[in-house]
Amino acid sequence: MNGLTEFIKALGPARIAAMGAVAAILIGVFAFIIFRVTAPQMTTLYNEMTLEDSAAIVSQLESQGVQFELKREGSTILVPREQVARLRMQLAAEGLPTGGSIGYEIFDRTDTLGATSFVQNINHLRAMEGELSRTIGSLDRIRAARVHLVIPERQLFQRDRRPPSASIVLNVRGALGPGEIRAVQHLVATAVDGLDPDRVSIVDESGRLLASGVGDDEDGMVSASLQERTVAVESRLRNQIEEILNSVVGPGRARVRVNAEVDYNRLTETTETFDPEGQVVRSTQTKEEASSSLSRNGQVTVGNQLPNQEGGQGDANGRDTATLTEEITNYEISKSTRTEIIEAGQVKRLSVAVLVDGTYQPDGSGNNAYTPRSQETLDRIAVLVRSAVGFDAARGDSVEVVNLQFALPPQDDLLAEGDELFEFTRDDIIRFAELGVLFLIALLLLLFVVRPLLRRIVTPEEKQPQELMIGPDGTLVVETEVPQEETPEDEFVIEWLEQAKQEGAMQASSIAKVGGMIKDHPTEAVNIVRGWLDEQAA
Repeated sequence: MNGLTEFIKALGPARIAAMGAVAAILIGVFAFIIFRVTAPQMTTLYNEMTLEDSAAIVSQLESQGVQFELKREGSTILVPREQVARLRMQLAAEGLPTGGSIGYEIFDRTDTLGATSFVQNINHLRAMEGELSRTIGSLDRIRAARVHLVIPERQLFQRDRRPPSASIVLNVRGALGPGEIRAVQHLVATAVDGLDPDRVSIVDESGRLLASGVGDDEDGMVSASLQERTVAVESRLRNQIEEILNSVVGPGRARVRVNAEVDYNRLTETTETFDPEGQVVRSTQTKEEASSSLSRNGQVTVGNQLPNQEGGQGDANGRDTATLTEEITNYEISKSTRTEIIEAGQVKRLSVAVLVDGTYQPDGSGNNAYTPRSQETLDRIAVLVRSAVGFDAARGDSVEVVNLQFALPPQDDLLAEGDELFEFTRDDIIRFAELGVLFLIALLLLLFVVRPLLRRIVTPEEKQPQELMIGPDGTLVVETEVPQEETPEDEFVIEWLEQAKQEGAMQASSIAKVGGMIKDHPTEAVNIVRGWLDEQAA
């Protein structure tokens, strides 16, 4: 303890204060770094929420003791990354987030037990609107949706009934295509009894009318549908061709364009064919008739009219006999009826244009030299393209394969396997940047703050030169002079001269201590001197 006390006294208050400052700075810096490194990495739990959903979710997180952060005025909630999946499942079990609307959970409340039928009908309408809003909002390109339903009540003794209608306000990302707009209309129409898709009007967040909902845009919808079908045919054929070419010339080294002429006329053709060789007897009718008559000079008597009297008459002039045979045969001729319906969408003609890049080989200077592809290779590619699209020369299809150099050469895939190992997300990159900045700050503090302070503490204080003088009693006394201000010339004093002065001062101090001891103990000093003299005499 005495040695520690002497060491602390030797340091002085200035060095002790410097050591305390260095220790405080080091503790603070390293505590901050450790806190930032060990702090959980926050990620988005939910984004673009309403204030009602944010308040409900924050209440749930606080009750569970989960650390969270609020961003963008409370519309975004951040939680530790390792807890995102668990928290989403727990919040989903609680029915959160609701999307700012109330669904069928409105009937879970206990205060609806004594509600009237009017209130129940209103709640049912609100629940339908809320559920439809959530369903539409779950689509990819739709941020939020608000649905209003108009379902007229059926009155007694009312013959005509007004059809239901709906209006939807969408908050979208970008722009919705005609197919996506019709999908929303049919989604709402099939969820509401008696609602026709043409009675659903849609407006985006900017007030632009996407669907009128009055049924007058049927022609426009039909034309848009036909155009979408043409685009779908062209896209399907282009994808098939590109899939083959990517395996031959490499990914991104071919451009394919397909133009399809599609026939949207719907034809119905009925044909009846009779086969005369295929006749079949259906019915046969035979009729035979026989008649006879006698002629007698024009006399008519009662005897002539009696039966069996002709043979006894000798005056007969002649007998007439007639026989008639008639046969009718009905035949059934085989007949075939063929009805052929040609639906719209048949491809009338295809035009395919394929642009293929050449090959690149490194030359002596390290650059990639372009080499065009041979005609044989282009012919083989053309054969593959014709087979892929179902080429038909009878309908006038055309396929053109051209080899031209692209403006941008292919980029070398450096360390393709390494890319898979070092695929970092945006959050990982931000995390690494933050750690790098912290490390740089710590390094600068160590170099420009801690290092000078440590050097100041470790460097020993230079002792001021002391002069010896003889006191009144004849002893050597050390006189400490107040150090004068250093001049620029004193900085160039030879180092060995300073050391010699320090050693002389130490020797003078030792001599002074010996003189004091002799003064305090003269008898022992005399005996010691006599002993030295006896040794020298011997």
